[in-house]
Amino acid sequence: MHIDSYQDQVVMITGAASGFGELLARRLAGMGARLALGDRNAAGLARVAAELREAGARVVAEVCDVTREAEVKALVEAAVATFGRLDVGINNAGILTPMKSFIDTSEDELDLSFAVNTKGVFFGMKHQIRQMLAQGGGVILNVASMAGLGGAPKLAAYVAAKHAVVGLTRTAAVEYARQGIRINAVCPFYSATPMVTESEVGEKEQFLAQGSPMKRLGTPAEIVSVMLMLCARENGYMTGQAIAVDGGISAF
Repeated sequence: MHIDSYQDQVVMITGAASGFGELLARRLAGMGARLALGDRNAAGLARVAAELREAGARVVAEVCDVTREAEVKALVEAAVATFGRLDVGINNAGILTPMKSFIDTSEDELDLSFAVNTKGVFFGMKHQIRQMLAQGGGVILNVASMAGLGGAPKLAAYVAAKHAVVGLTRTAAVEYARQGIRINAVCPFYSATPMVTESEVGEKEQFLAQGSPMKRLGTPAEIVSVMLMLCARENGYMTGQAIAVDGGISAF
């Protein structure tokens, strides 16, 4: 990846107030990207945006609940109104549902997981694609999970929603490949983001690490490095892929 891979690229990131989204924003700002950041956490979003602007980055930030299509659309429109285009859309916002048996999972929990993890990605893709069609191309990256490629006991609602993200990614990638829009998904194993460490899954870190051939979890920086590779201009022939970043688990 060239040092100027993202120079002056306009990049939209949802879930930008913490975790992968915050780290992506910081890495991209350092590479010269222009950023459109969204998160439902207004205080966290304001902090990240202020720190990036103080460091010289060009940033527009909008409070954005990805379960509300109008707010996702508004973030895309803010990117275009401020910077004139949208080169990269990263649909990163997500939630991890409580661990419980399949038969104890409630309809409300299923609905919430789909609202954030699936519909939020769908809304992002829908309005990003519309803009990219108008401007002649672009790149979209959806943050799925290893739970979108296989089973994850006691996380039925999360698994179902993340499998849907992979399906949406592949479908849209095929549909818009000839229009110059690349669409991929990244599928990390558990990593030490706040979403994981502040959940009951975080309490099982050592147990989960033993399932990896590397005998450890990935770091957020390692996952973000793959995300940057997937979106880079040089990576022009990859689309419709769901890339596992899992320390070798899927090799079994």
